[in-house]
Amino acid sequence: MGIDALTFRNAMARLGAAVNVVTTGTLDDPAGFTASAVCSVTDTPPTVLVCLNRNSRVRDRFRVDAAMCINVLAADQQDISGVFASPLEQAERFRSGHWDTLTTGAPVLDEAVLSLDCRIERIVEVGTHSVMFGAVESLRNSSPRGGLVYFNRTYHMLPHDGDE
Repeated sequence: MGIDALTFRNAMARLGAAVNVVTTGTLDDPAGFTASAVCSVTDTPPTVLVCLNRNSRVRDRFRVDAAMCINVLAADQQDISGVFASPLEQAERFRSGHWDTLTTGAPVLDEAVLSLDCRIERIVEVGTHSVMFGAVESLRNSSPRGGLVYFNRTYHMLPHDGDE
C-alpha cells in the first residue's frame, strides 16, 4: 500500500537538520536558497549532497559543473534563512549578510559557521527533487559559534560549548 506523502513529510519533520543557504553563480549574478536536506557523502574525495525542489525558481541555475557553496547558518541567523526561503528576488536576498568568494567563485556568506565551496559533479532527479552532488574544493570555518537546526517545523538554536 505504501506511505502517503503527507505522512512521510510529517515523519521527516522529526528528522532534525542544520539550516543552510546554498548559493551558485557569482557575486555579480548570485542565486541561492535555504536548505536543510544537505549531508556528507564521503570524505575521499570530499563530497556532499544537496536536495533542491525541481519546481524551485533557482533550479535552472544549479547544473553540472556549476559552482555551489553550502553556507551553514549560525544560531543567530534565522533571519537569513527566512530571506532565502522567501519570494524575494535573488539580488534582494543577497543584501542580507556579507558575501565573498573562495575557490569556485560561488557566493560565500562571511558570517556562516562553515562554508563548503563545491563544484557540482552530478545531479540525479528523484521524484520532486534534484539531488546535487558537490565535490568540495575548499572550505572555511568561522570562529566557534552555535548552530541553527530545523526540527519539527521549528528553528532551534544549538549552543557552542566545546573547544575547537
